[in-house]
Amino acid sequence: MTAEPDGPEGRLRRFATIWSRAVFPVTSTSLTRPEFEEQLLPLARSLSESLRARTFDAEAARAVGAALIDAHCTDPEALSRSLDCVDAYLVLYCGEDGHQEELRTRCSRLQHAMAAGFAQALRERTLGEQEAIAQAALRAQGVVAQALHASEARFRAVFEGAAIGIGIADLEGNVLQVNGAMLRMFGGSEQTMRGRNVREWTHADDAPQVWRLYEELVSGEREHYHVEKAFCRPDGTVLWTNLTVSLLRDADGRPQYQLALMEDTTERRLLNLRLRYEATHDALTGLPNRTLFFERLEKVLAAGEGQRFGLCYLDLDGFKTINDSLGHAAGDRLLVEVADRLQSCATAPGEMVARLGGDEFVALTTGPETRREVDELAARIMNALIAPVSVDGRELTVRGSIGIVEGAAGERSAAEVLRSADITMYRAKSAGGNRFELADPEADARAITRNGLTTALPTALERNEFFIEYQPLVHLGDGSVHGAEALVRWLHPQHGVLGPDRFIPLAEHTGLIVPLGRWVLEQSVRQAREWQERHGGNAVTGPLRVNVNLSPCQLTHPGLVQDTVDILEREGLEPEALCLEVTESALIGADDDLLKPLRRLAEMGVDIALDDFGTGYSNLANLRRLPVSILKLDRSFTQSMQQFPADPVDLKIVEGIVSLAHSLDLAVTVEGVETGAQAEQLRILGCDTAQGWYYARPGPPERLHELALVDATG
Repeated sequence: MTAEPDGPEGRLRRFATIWSRAVFPVTSTSLTRPEFEEQLLPLARSLSESLRARTFDAEAARAVGAALIDAHCTDPEALSRSLDCVDAYLVLYCGEDGHQEELRTRCSRLQHAMAAGFAQALRERTLGEQEAIAQAALRAQGVVAQALHASEARFRAVFEGAAIGIGIADLEGNVLQVNGAMLRMFGGSEQTMRGRNVREWTHADDAPQVWRLYEELVSGEREHYHVEKAFCRPDGTVLWTNLTVSLLRDADGRPQYQLALMEDTTERRLLNLRLRYEATHDALTGLPNRTLFFERLEKVLAAGEGQRFGLCYLDLDGFKTINDSLGHAAGDRLLVEVADRLQSCATAPGEMVARLGGDEFVALTTGPETRREVDELAARIMNALIAPVSVDGRELTVRGSIGIVEGAAGERSAAEVLRSADITMYRAKSAGGNRFELADPEADARAITRNGLTTALPTALERNEFFIEYQPLVHLGDGSVHGAEALVRWLHPQHGVLGPDRFIPLAEHTGLIVPLGRWVLEQSVRQAREWQERHGGNAVTGPLRVNVNLSPCQLTHPGLVQDTVDILEREGLEPEALCLEVTESALIGADDDLLKPLRRLAEMGVDIALDDFGTGYSNLANLRRLPVSILKLDRSFTQSMQQFPADPVDLKIVEGIVSLAHSLDLAVTVEGVETGAQAEQLRILGCDTAQGWYYARPGPPERLHELALVDATG
């Protein structure tokens, strides 16, 4: 049963037909065109399977390239036409069910692998021919010495019929004879070639050892050598060859002639250069890519003593907004324009610009005075970005943040330099962008530590590296322990005990604050229940209660209310024994949707405290609509009371806040109490509870129990 014309097999056969029609005219096969198509069909199937395979395998494509040689497609034009067919039709006929951009990328890699396999197979075949010809030439040498007339016809047949160039010269370098293949390579006449001397064929790209090896050969010190060598043709073009030169001796073993075998590798070299360029340059902007930049940077860093480098790491500010609003095509045009401007900024010797990916670019300068040069380079880049970029009739403003790293070669690896530049660039972006910053080892160390903590956070909770300390809340009226605020700590394996200021912002940034906050709530509620079982409290303040902080991320989490209810019920704690603290800044401008979970918790009996009150810019009238029952004054109010006498203005402010809070039925708690004078002053002003080092530093839960027992016994 035949495949449907539009089915996968039909499309595959159509691709094989197109391929065979393109390549057949430049092959030396004895097959007919339909027979040749059948020979290409399994190769097309192999390419199709490689294109759609789960993991990329270059070996199959290399095998396809090598199979072209076996199919007598040895002309470089056959490879060029094959690559063109694969580039134009493979994804079209064999990749209709995949992501086109990914398939195009894989198709490009398949072409590279095909070319590599073709080149390798052609090289092996040519080397085999060279070896056979060389052996025949050497055998002919002995025959010439014994019977010239018998060997002449045999050598002439090999000499003239060879597909590679063959030339014979005397030991002085005078060309005696060349075959037709060599004449075609050079594009000259036999008379012109015979009048040349080997030593005239120097080229600017000759490796240093080429002529040293030649002198060793003609002097009899070596029998042969093999090099890659370039020659200038009469028309000015360059001929690249794999050159093998052998010494021919007479019957007595004395050097007599030199025999040169040449394989024309010009087309192969151009193909390799093209593939190398594509592998080391950005397809969109034409700039060197990450691969080539790292090669250059590693070479610069390996330079000798006294050499320095400067690197500018640029990231465009707000580029994602342009992509999202105008589309990726507009974003690409913007990147091309930025690349052109950057190239115009780095034209001095030792300078280069590369695109690392996305909207990230780097500019590199080298030399003994890069301290000044890298600053000037960064300034040129910033100036080049000032002018708006016109895209689709819109004038787009381009801004960028640059991180600069400068130093002596040999002190750091390429990865370390780029990491420092990346960290510095993000420091510039965090400072508002549209600026450049110099690398700071201390800032790098802090950023590296911060990144390390961010990476370690997900497993820290699983490894039980967090613990909670409790700071007592004391009633200012009678000095009794009212409860405690739960403060989470991280016992890090390398950095020791870390306070919440070191990791809570990281947890909020990564979203890990939700599971961490749930764990803190669960542990704190369990601890409050244990306090109640051991010490029921007093008649004035009731049972010991626990205050737990909520982050802005937790406020917006849909499971906040249900998690709180489940934990209270599971641990058997009344809602009145729990207070959730929310910072004033988190509730500035809060809408009803954000306040709804707090209202539900307050209706259940959970106290809501407005933490750090007095540090934000919220309207005091908003207190009426917030479901809070406690105001926690920021420690900045108590610090102003450390001097004697206290600032009367600060006292009036605190007195006014306390009066307003009490008129709204809100209790007032004060943080940061460090002296008895402060505590007494706050009591006189009418504050209800306080916490601070005057009473106790944060500590284990047992300490709170001991303080409560002391209060109970007087």
